[in-house]
Amino acid sequence: MSGSAEVGNAVDSTTIARQCTLCEAHCGILVTVEDARVTRIEGNPDDVLSKGYICPKATAMGGLHHDPDRLRTPVRRVGGTFEPIGWDEAFAEIGRRLRAVRSAHGPSAIGMYMGNPAAHSSSVMYGALLRIALLTRNFFTASSIDQFPQEFVAWRMFGSNILMPITDIDRTDRLVVLGANPAVSNGSITTMPGAKQRIKDVRARGGTVVVVDPRRTETARLADEHVPVRPGGDVYLLLGMLHVLLTEDLCDERAVRALCTGWDELADLVADTTAHRMAPLAGVDAETIERLARDHAAAPSAVLYARIGVCQQVTGTLTHWLVNTINAVTGNLDRAGGQMFATPIVDAARYAKYLPMGHGAWTDRSGTHKSFRSELPVAVLAEEIRTPGPGQIKAMITYAGNPVLSTPQADKLDAALESLDFYVAVDMYVTETTRHADIILPPVSALEREELGLLFPVFSVRNNARYDARVFDPPADGLDDWQILARLVTELVPLPGRRLTGRALNAVFEQFSPLRLTAAAVAAGPYGVLRRGRKGLTLGKIRDAPGGIDLGPLQPRLPELIGTRDRRAHLAPADFLAAAHAVLDDSTSTERPGYDLQLIGRRHLRSNNSWLHNIASMVKGRDRCTVLIHPDDAAARGLAEGDPATIESSVGSIVVPVEISADIRAGVVAIPHGWGHREPGVGWTVAAALPGANVNLLHDPSHTDALTGTSAVNSTWVRVQPVAAEAAEAAAPSEVDAATR
Repeated sequence: MSGSAEVGNAVDSTTIARQCTLCEAHCGILVTVEDARVTRIEGNPDDVLSKGYICPKATAMGGLHHDPDRLRTPVRRVGGTFEPIGWDEAFAEIGRRLRAVRSAHGPSAIGMYMGNPAAHSSSVMYGALLRIALLTRNFFTASSIDQFPQEFVAWRMFGSNILMPITDIDRTDRLVVLGANPAVSNGSITTMPGAKQRIKDVRARGGTVVVVDPRRTETARLADEHVPVRPGGDVYLLLGMLHVLLTEDLCDERAVRALCTGWDELADLVADTTAHRMAPLAGVDAETIERLARDHAAAPSAVLYARIGVCQQVTGTLTHWLVNTINAVTGNLDRAGGQMFATPIVDAARYAKYLPMGHGAWTDRSGTHKSFRSELPVAVLAEEIRTPGPGQIKAMITYAGNPVLSTPQADKLDAALESLDFYVAVDMYVTETTRHADIILPPVSALEREELGLLFPVFSVRNNARYDARVFDPPADGLDDWQILARLVTELVPLPGRRLTGRALNAVFEQFSPLRLTAAAVAAGPYGVLRRGRKGLTLGKIRDAPGGIDLGPLQPRLPELIGTRDRRAHLAPADFLAAAHAVLDDSTSTERPGYDLQLIGRRHLRSNNSWLHNIASMVKGRDRCTVLIHPDDAAARGLAEGDPATIESSVGSIVVPVEISADIRAGVVAIPHGWGHREPGVGWTVAAALPGANVNLLHDPSHTDALTGTSAVNSTWVRVQPVAAEAAEAAAPSEVDAATR
């Protein structure tokens, strides 16, 4: 931290080291404040993980803090508008109404949804506590839209959902990326800030980088090779690769059998999945499939890294299973340069294997989807609100999420939320979702919090400890996320003499803030003073290191973490084998009558779902909510660059401008998600004036990964056609302030 004062000009300047918490990379930043305003945000060259790198999103943290549209006091909906309400009055009304719903209809009549931003704060532990206090079966998170397949695979293969392997990118000789774009995302479930440079470094030390994706992404442009797979074809490509590895004796069978079970079952599965049979299904020629397998086996170290592009498919679980399996049979599991597991300051993976996953403990009311991690997939949320009968959701709590934009609900969630008896949101904005709330409780901004992140070090490419310092003191009447969640717990827990005992419980919670709990956990952790004596870590030592503390490279440690009963990795779980056989038996039905293009997602360096669209500096320039289409497909439909086009699926349609590029595979189109802010009542002034549409209106909520219920939004069949002149005029955006565009 540094500070300076210039008396003549009355300038009071302070620079504080912390992290950007807008995405998983958590890059180290230096925030300069002058006269209570953020004037500059730059990368922290002393940060032990990001080493000075930041992306444009980090510079928006000041804009988020100062945004005049950000709520600073609780508000209550009155008719079509919101009016301020005091904290005590808000909590009293929330408690009274939620307890009434629970009393009349049972605990599962209250549903809860947690969005991704919850994971970027240690307050998530109080979110979990609120979930326990609710005792509801209707609990949902963003995990079932973006990562359940990886968690489910980790649980079935290694005995714990936390044991999602990390890509050891800094030491690998061969990196193969499937359905991920780390040059833009900077890693996900493999936290690697400055991913562009890390990818370049693989090649600089003589290694090879291959990207398998229907689009020539920003990451593919850095690679040695781009393989334009058909959307949904990854599972067939990997089955073909596994066939080559096992039938050509490219693996050390004896070593694999010593550490894993399932060799024989895998061999039976892939006996007929030859590269020539899989090639038309993958959309990749047989010679390429064979070469990818042989090169992976021959490299001194190699790693397949897959992420959201393959997660969000009907074969998401199978694809991630095959990714882990290929890494395992080639000797690249739990070894330097392959897939590894971190040793974070609080070693959650060591103890998570003892937590029950609650798989199948209950289902949604249709009986279609089993619970996993004691929650249901968010794809069923709208129907669980809309469908009458026992267990119907009558009230909702959302925390840091915008499921109206971020999940496929076939445009039903808007009406469903409006039909609730009561809805409370913990959020900083009136969003497309929270505009339906009866009460909104806004936490302080990220720059007004201090905390030590515990989640993302579990998935970092290098062991580290980094502290988030507070930039601004929170207002006297402001509450942190965890304080709001704790007060909600107090209102929901049955208490005698509620007024008195509620105050007592609130006082207890104040003594157990996340930071205090974290301090105790660090002291008892693998690097803590309770284990390493005076040289061990404490919260104070981490706080005093503005760039964090480097704790070294990842180390092999799967044997001590694995949670399977036989202490071996399971390469062939029976349900995975059955699902794989079913996919192979049904492999010919890849097209949908009337729809001739497959829709995939894409992301942009300045976008983070819907969060940053209200910050003018993040949305300036040309429209980014476009349909990316191959020149041949555009010409066949009479479309030119910038033309408005109708994109239609079996469940909905939207209109967006055309962007033509040979970077996308013919037969495939791409549209980013998180757009479409022009609904009435949205409290985002800048975002509401932007063009764009909600791509999730095109995705069928019943189209899911059968094993986890994860929404399959990355291979939706659509048709694209020009928009009639009258429709184009009606769809045109309202005039936008020049400073915004």
